[in-house]
Amino acid sequence: MDLPLLLIDIDGVISLFGFDAAQPPPGRFLLVDGIPHYLSADAAELLGVLREHFELVWCSGWEEKADEYLPLALGLPRGLRHLTFAPAGADRAARHWKLDAIDTYAGQDRPLAWIDDQFDHTCEAWAASRGAPTRLVATDPAVGLTARQTAMLRAWALDLRPAGG
Repeated sequence: MDLPLLLIDIDGVISLFGFDAAQPPPGRFLLVDGIPHYLSADAAELLGVLREHFELVWCSGWEEKADEYLPLALGLPRGLRHLTFAPAGADRAARHWKLDAIDTYAGQDRPLAWIDDQFDHTCEAWAASRGAPTRLVATDPAVGLTARQTAMLRAWALDLRPAGG
């Protein structure tokens, strides 16, 4: 059995924003094409735990830039896949802008979890209508991915395994 997919947004999950600048969470800045991003100090360890239970896929507007910048910064392997998103168009108003690319990549039969800070009602409806187990994990962009969410995702992935597997 293939591992379930873990679709990972970056901004608001790994790259934090909106926190109190006088008391920032643990982390450090990384320049990406001249733009500073504040990376969570916990993200690398948490994604390392999840990597044992999921196929990690970048699900971010960063697209190929994720593999260019984040492996070294987070201690992850190079070559994680990323989704490519269509340019904004009139048809996007009907549902979340990432869903078409997710459907193309994952299909309907592969279990997946998606970590993001900006789900909308169309994401919930999409998740409920998929033929495979689907889990949406919403983050607070000032905090990002947490140990509690990581433990929940790990348990969810383990529950998907066939008995004795």
